[in-house]
Order: sequence, then C-alpha cells, then structure tokens
Amino acid sequence: VSENVPEVPEIKQATYGSLKDFAADHTIFTTNSSTLLPSEFAEFTGRPSKFCALHFANGIWDANIAEVMPHPGTDPEVVETVLKFSKDINMVPFSIKKEQNGYLINSLLVPWLNASLSLVTNGVSKPEDVDKCWLISTGGYSAAPGAVRAPFMTMDVIGLPIVSHIMAYWGEQLGDEQMKRNAVFVKENYIDQGRLGIMNGNPLKDKAEGMYSYPYPAFLQGDFLE
Repeated sequence: VSENVPEVPEIKQATYGSLKDFAADHTIFTTNSSTLLPSEFAEFTGRPSKFCALHFANGIWDANIAEVMPHPGTDPEVVETVLKFSKDINMVPFSIKKEQNGYLINSLLVPWLNASLSLVTNGVSKPEDVDKCWLISTGGYSAAPGAVRAPFMTMDVIGLPIVSHIMAYWGEQLGDEQMKRNAVFVKENYIDQGRLGIMNGNPLKDKAEGMYSYPYPAFLQGDFLE
C-alpha cells in the first residue's frame, strides 16, 4: 500500500492510524513523502518492520525513479521486496542507505528551488529571466523548447501549493527566514490569486495559471531564449 496524502505529519499519522486496521498483517506500507522520514511514522503503521519510503518523482511517466529508503527498524527483506516491486513496474530503483530528508532527488531539488525563489522574492530578478539564465547556461538552448526544465517551470509542474508548503515547513524546521519569506511570497502572489501551476496537466492543452500561463506557455515558444 502506497500512502500519498499531503506533506503534513499529522495527516500522515492519522492516515496510518486508520489504514492499519483494514490491512492484513503481511501487507507492506510505503510512504511517497517527498521530504519527510519514514521513522516519523513507523510507530503509527502498526507494522514498523514492514514499512519504508517508496518515493516517485513528478512526472512519473518520464522521470521514472523510485527511491527506496528504510528506517532503522525496517526488515531488510522488505527493502528487497520493494526494490524488486519498483523494477517490476518499470521504475529505476535507488536504494537509500540511511534516512535523509529529501532522499536523493529532493536533496538536490529543494535548495535549487529555494535559491531561485530567493532571487525573485528579494526583487533581484523575475521568474522568466531566472529560467532563461539557467537554460542558456546549462545547454537548454540545444534542446527542444520545454525539454529541459528550469526552476520556475519545475515549480509549476510540482504545483505551487506544494512548493509553498515545503518552503514553509523546512523554513520552520531549519530556522531559515529566507525560506519562510519565499513560502509567503508564493502564497500571496500566486496561490491566493488562483495561480496554482500546471501540475500534472498538459501544457499544450490545459488551461492553467502559475509562474506561467497555459496552454502554450512562454517557455514553449521558439524565441524564449532569444
């Protein structure tokens, strides 16, 4: 059973508290949390030895990674089972050797997004220019428009409510005032205005507002990097 409820510890704890009563004893539970640790929820599952993280990236159809991270009480055989399951569903599994907030991908992604947001929150630049600068500097000019994602393009795919929540949560946990300001900036200037991002929508067909306007956002235009 894969748990995919919001990144709010209390919601996850309550979910496991209810779910455990409906699952057979042999059932393995996994969390698809993006940044939280499985040890935070193990005791609530009623089967801590049969619990670990199985994190998928967004979007799963092309970023087909599966990060498998146990907590100290996870049975090693359960880890192997989940790794095999990941491969069986055509994911590329990664065995995380010890608990790490953010696993592999989000340990890289969150600081990148935070640095990008800081440039805009602090009035240094604007989202499109940050994205253009990143793409031109990292070879994005040689790929088809939209094939390589820049930070604000990525935020729209993740969903701006999730981005704001992650910044707020980790800003509080780490005592990072800039992260907190970034969370407030996204909420007040985008979420509160109904601009939530494209999330799992089709940028060529679906109407949405976020850091960009959809369909056919600016970054899909041939002259975006000119």
